[in-house]
Amino acid sequence: MSHDAPNAAQPLNLSVHDLPTPSADPDAAARTRVGRIKMALILLACASPVIASYFTYYVIRPTGQPGHGVLIQPPVDLPPAASLPLTDLQGQAVEPRSLRDQWLLVVVADGACDSTCEKLLYAQRQLRETLGREKDRLDRVWIVTGETPPRADLLPALAEASVLRAPREAVARWLRPAPGEPLSSHLYLVDPMGVWMMRFPVAFEPAKVKRDVERVLRASTSWDRAGRDPAIVGPVTTTPGLAR
Repeated sequence: MSHDAPNAAQPLNLSVHDLPTPSADPDAAARTRVGRIKMALILLACASPVIASYFTYYVIRPTGQPGHGVLIQPPVDLPPAASLPLTDLQGQAVEPRSLRDQWLLVVVADGACDSTCEKLLYAQRQLRETLGREKDRLDRVWIVTGETPPRADLLPALAEASVLRAPREAVARWLRPAPGEPLSSHLYLVDPMGVWMMRFPVAFEPAKVKRDVERVLRASTSWDRAGRDPAIVGPVTTTPGLAR
């Protein structure tokens, strides 16, 4: 008679149960969404000064009054040196792009400077001075056309202005007067990117010009730069009495 051994080895039974299914980390997905939103906000912040200045001036119009200046549509970019050969009063070349980073109030006139030219240069200077602490954000520019040198009696008043030379035909490819008016009859406003955006009328009202300029300055507080590094601009006004 045989008996099974009580301690006989039993076959090993291994049961494989279902493993948990990997799932996406909800925290990682949330972080990705947040990162994309932050990137979009950064890009928007970079573009917002440009958008805000034009939107505020031409759409919102905080004062509820129409602008005095004429909006240039489409705006005209600052030409390269090949199209706008600028020089200082001693004939040294000046890169047009060196004029960027500030608002520009531009007068174009022959060096003989007739009564209209005198009026514009005076208004240009007075307007900048009335801006108070904001005045360093606006640069006065006189583009002298023709071969006549600027009148000596004007030099003291131009001590803080950028006085440059350029052929009239080249300037006229960038700045344009109202129909029937000469190029020398206007004040031209150029934004810090070098884009000509506004022309003031021949019979302008200084108080209204000031209001328009203050409006764009207020809307573009972080967009431009107060003052300009002479090392970047190059020799703009090197004639005695015209040093910046």
